[in-house]
Amino acid sequence: MQFYCESLTQYMRLKTREVKIGNLLLGNPDNYRGHPIRVQTMTTTDTMDTMATVEQSIRCIEAGSELVRITAPSKNDAENLLNIKNELRKRGYTTPLVADIHFTPNAAEIAARIVEKVRINPGNYVDKKKFALIEYTDADYAEEIERIRERFTPLIKICKEYGTAMRIGTNHGSLSDRIMSRYGDTAMGMVESAMEFLRIARAETYHNIVLSMKSSNPQVMVQAYRLLVKTMFDEFGECYPLHLGVTEAGEGEDGRIKSAVGTGTLLEDGLGDTIRVSLTEDPELEIPVCKDLVKRYANRQPAVNSQQSIPAIEKLPYNPFSYQRRETFAVDNIGGKNVPVVIADLSKIENISRDHLRSVGYTYDEVTDKWNIGDAAADYIFTGNQLLNFELPGKLRPILFNRAWENTFEKNKYYPEYEIAEFVAAPEAKSDKINFVSIDVSWNFYEADELNHYLDLIKNDRTVVICLSSSAASAMQSVRRIYIELMNRDIKNPVINVIDSDWKTSDEHLIHYAVETGALFLEGMGDGICLGMKGKSYELLASDFEHLHASGRNYINNLSIEQFINNTAFSILQATRTRISKTDFISCPSCGRTLFELQETTAKIRAVTNHLKGLKIAIMGCIVNGPGEMADADFGYVGSGPGKITLYRGKEVVKRNVNSEVAVEELINLIKESDAWVEQ
Repeated sequence: MQFYCESLTQYMRLKTREVKIGNLLLGNPDNYRGHPIRVQTMTTTDTMDTMATVEQSIRCIEAGSELVRITAPSKNDAENLLNIKNELRKRGYTTPLVADIHFTPNAAEIAARIVEKVRINPGNYVDKKKFALIEYTDADYAEEIERIRERFTPLIKICKEYGTAMRIGTNHGSLSDRIMSRYGDTAMGMVESAMEFLRIARAETYHNIVLSMKSSNPQVMVQAYRLLVKTMFDEFGECYPLHLGVTEAGEGEDGRIKSAVGTGTLLEDGLGDTIRVSLTEDPELEIPVCKDLVKRYANRQPAVNSQQSIPAIEKLPYNPFSYQRRETFAVDNIGGKNVPVVIADLSKIENISRDHLRSVGYTYDEVTDKWNIGDAAADYIFTGNQLLNFELPGKLRPILFNRAWENTFEKNKYYPEYEIAEFVAAPEAKSDKINFVSIDVSWNFYEADELNHYLDLIKNDRTVVICLSSSAASAMQSVRRIYIELMNRDIKNPVINVIDSDWKTSDEHLIHYAVETGALFLEGMGDGICLGMKGKSYELLASDFEHLHASGRNYINNLSIEQFINNTAFSILQATRTRISKTDFISCPSCGRTLFELQETTAKIRAVTNHLKGLKIAIMGCIVNGPGEMADADFGYVGSGPGKITLYRGKEVVKRNVNSEVAVEELINLIKESDAWVEQ
């Protein structure tokens, strides 16, 4: 194993144990012929409503879900799983069912005799979270572990007897007080929470186990999964299958991007045996997004041609288990301490006018002769060979191909873009401010020695911003390998992550952009982002927009392709928490525990608060993960009973049992009382 996966330079699935879930096999016992990455979702109906749960489960199965999870918060819910299972089997559906358990070991023991898999949360299966800080001696801690062993072992024995699989699913927001007291709110705390239960299971020779490390923060999630793999391998010499997912990802474009950033980063490194995309939408709508993620890896094989192989990594110059941005010097507003910039590609537009800048955040007012600049306004625009016949707003600057720049008399108005070989061979008439130097790092494009020679020639040129892209199958790995080369050679020029997409649908584009760039930004690699689209993709995307309008995907409404791409760039930076440009909503996907109409309420809260740039608002259906997952939020809206809401400021409960009819208004009042409100 290389650091935390099979390889950092080519796609290879992590070797994991095989797990049997009913008639479904999961895991990757062989690196090249393992079982497919399975997709799954979770019902949102009341588990006691048998027919509603059956009908929703069927919709999920017919959408392609290979496992269906159902919450079982009480013994009665767990017992009713039998009626649900029998009705599904009577209708000819044999898809394995998973019982989701929190707080109630008795419910888990009932469910394990009925369904094919149970999910337990080590943070609240035995421990109770009271947000208390308690000091544990080693003896106290050992005593607590023994208490867990006594309460957890009966479930293990039932699972062994009935052939039931288990997911030990840690949630960042529901770590127990005991774990928090010793490890804090950390990735290591998440890993140790699961390892305590895994060690007990292994002592009972029970191995039919899947693990997960979920968080609403993709940075924390990625670090925890990596650390879990390393910990398992170091301690056991083997790894168990991984269930991947970003919890409380949200809805629409933001939910898809946040999920793709976190889950895709891990999939790129070969981690993950089953995935769920947690959207605040109907569960069957999660499955197409899961499929779009998984199909990227269905036929990907390690490079066999040495010319296409990415050079091996002997040593990592950064820590993959914690976030630290790569050190760079600033070239104008790019790099250094500046937030990552966004470069909008307008080169496919003929006769760019002022109106076209609306799509990238700039609106011209003819009456006042002034520009209005939005929070998601691009910092640069790439116009290809096209010169502009109007004045640009503020500091917005266009970028031209170098030959067009060299031939214009308005060199101070534009910045040039060179291929690296052109830049090295170019005449002295280069920009004295910014030169964008592009490198295709597909590794069969340049010989390694030639590329290193070029890098040495531009090293620490204070006008050079490097633009990295790759057309290789393992594009992210190619670009990451160059970043490692830059760090090892102490080259501190800022870098733009450039990604082109030739997929067809908006979801496919969102996922491609989010995975390829998000994985880099989560590593601290990137001082800017530029997203483009290849050839016929423009026409195909326009057709997809029409389809989405008809199906009610309202976040696509009235967007131009350029605006869609620009919004996506800012959403990726938001999801990776490298540049905040809008309100951050942390909303759960709903389940049978949800105590109010989550989708409607989320839309209502978003409508009145989406102008509060940088504010984090959590909208949680119930108390299970609410207070924990929203620990990172500024304000929280959590279901506490039928029709009742508890409002939080950070971790502090401010108002309990607020009537849901007035709770949104009360949330706004709380934000205003906390001096966090801004008028639109």
